[in-house]
Amino acid sequence: MTALTVRLPNSVHQKVKELAARDEISVNQFIASAVSEKMASLMTLDFLRAEAAKGQRSDFERYLGMVPDAPALPGDETP
Repeated sequence: MTALTVRLPNSVHQKVKELAARDEISVNQFIASAVSEKMASLMTLDFLRAEAAKGQRSDFERYLGMVPDAPALPGDETP
C-alpha cells in the first residue's frame, strides 16, 4: 500500500469523518472507497465511449429495420 497526504478543507474533512462514523468505517476506508467509486465511474465512461466509437450508423439502421412494424404488446405501451 502507498501512503498519500491529501489536503482537504476543514468542512470537507469534518463531513468525511461524520459519514465514515455513520458507516462505522475509518476515514481511510471511506476515502479509499470514494476514490475507487470515482475511478470505476471514469473507467466505465472511457469504455462506453470506446465502444460507441466502434459503432456504425448503417449497422444501427439495419438492425432497427428488422424490428417488426406492429403495435406494442399489452404492458409495453408508452404512456
